[in-house]
Amino acid sequence: MKLQQLKYIVEVLNHNLNVSATAESLYTSQPGISKQVRMLEDELGVQIFGRSGKHLTHVTSAGNEIINIAREILSKVEGIKAVANEHTLPDQGKLNIATTHTQARYALPNVIQGFMQKYPAVSLHMHQGTPQQISDAAARGDADFAIATEALHLYGDLIMLPCYHWNRSIVVTKDHPLAKKGSNITVQDVAKYPLITYVFGFTGRSELDKAFNAHGLSPHIVFTATDADVIKTYVRLGLGVGVLATMAVDEVTDNDLVCIDASHLFEASTTKIGFRKGSFLRGYMYDFIERFAPHLTKDLVERASLMRNQEDVDALFEHTELPVK
Repeated sequence: MKLQQLKYIVEVLNHNLNVSATAESLYTSQPGISKQVRMLEDELGVQIFGRSGKHLTHVTSAGNEIINIAREILSKVEGIKAVANEHTLPDQGKLNIATTHTQARYALPNVIQGFMQKYPAVSLHMHQGTPQQISDAAARGDADFAIATEALHLYGDLIMLPCYHWNRSIVVTKDHPLAKKGSNITVQDVAKYPLITYVFGFTGRSELDKAFNAHGLSPHIVFTATDADVIKTYVRLGLGVGVLATMAVDEVTDNDLVCIDASHLFEASTTKIGFRKGSFLRGYMYDFIERFAPHLTKDLVERASLMRNQEDVDALFEHTELPVK
């Protein structure tokens, strides 16, 4: 059994059982990967992948277990390399972050700017996606950190730490009837109009649905997007009332719109940052976490990483007063 073989089976799964695409991403040959996978299966005496002719069709039950262990082994190998680099090149390396557009566009710029000024030799890569894509990237090891708000049940393989609370605003054009409501706005007021908001399961969308359901109402959603800037664009076109994260409204660039605080209508959402269990965090990674969430000191992050499950992690922060954005 070779580390190379373990890497091949993991990457084949990551590329949806497409051996050709796997070979291209690893700069090797398709026959070479197929041969090594077969050799590993022969050595183990089980099939990792089901086949139809020359094509891989599915991962077998045994294959799923083997690939999960292979991921852990490869993660430990990367951890060994990270330990060595921390001693020889403490301020050099890479940092991969998977998050949503709203976080990347509005919550992270100042954090990343300060981080890159302090660590110019660290290569930082941002991957934007849906909660499912973010969790998959972190689980595969393609991302060191996942930053997300919604669908936290997808992050079972990660240690998720609370960073801050945030809420929503109602955004309308200046001539819209709701523009004069101000802080007196109600869910019933909003329910009278077509809405433009986030895709379900994305950036706090579930809290909107909860608020309407609590009043026996159903939101009339006519347009959804994953990008707050897209939502504002279609509000400007007069297609509906925007409901989006308050942090995504800029007083200068959005001065043609009326922004109404809706924190009294919707429960706050909590953004969390997560990393794989058992990961070795470089010094600059601890620094990044604390820049993003100042209460997450290295000592506290280390304590959280030793917890048995997410429930224990949540209990650790039960009395922590999180900032609000």
